[in-house]
Amino acid sequence: MKKKMDILYEDKELLVINKPSGLLTIATDKEKERTLYHQAREYVKKQNPKNKIFIVHRLDKDTSGIVVFAKNEKLKLLLQKNWEQVAINREYTALLCKTPKNKKQRIENYLLETKTLHVYNTKDKTGKRAITEYEVLKSNKQFSLVKIHILTGRKNQIRVAMQSIGCPIVGDKKYGANKNPYRRLCLHANYLELVHPITKKKYVFEAECPDIFKKNFES
Repeated sequence: MKKKMDILYEDKELLVINKPSGLLTIATDKEKERTLYHQAREYVKKQNPKNKIFIVHRLDKDTSGIVVFAKNEKLKLLLQKNWEQVAINREYTALLCKTPKNKKQRIENYLLETKTLHVYNTKDKTGKRAITEYEVLKSNKQFSLVKIHILTGRKNQIRVAMQSIGCPIVGDKKYGANKNPYRRLCLHANYLELVHPITKKKYVFEAECPDIFKKNFES
């Protein structure tokens, strides 16, 4: 049985969904239908067969949280073209394998991607600049829960940033994690402030952090 989509917000122009971990945002060569885009498309076409849906941005398959769709191509193109300006505040929550030395830190990486799609930090600053800020919310001997604010939107930016300080995200074997008790990548896009590129109306979308992230810190 299909799980019902977790719709956070909907109007005539926007559809905002809380994507579960383990679901692709858009199709790949290997998987065409088990995607959030396919679910969103089916949903709007049930309302009216003429309806269309357009993906604005994406999350990694194993990252959960806020994904924005546009209901017309003009808005989609405007949002994508100006994403760094209109997405004025993007926050994530992550469970880390260790506790960082600094409670708060701004991390600057320069990222390149290999032919095998592995993103890495270039020490000589030849890659694309990525700026990631974090703050430790809770910690214990095993894990730490952090709030992350991104100032750029690079592929795998947060995952590489956490690896670069020796604190990979729980479940992120690709970037150095040796723990995966929850069988998922413990990264969640929980907060987005978005400014409409035409009307300048500000939207605030929130998707609460998964309970399993907090489970380790319950007394």
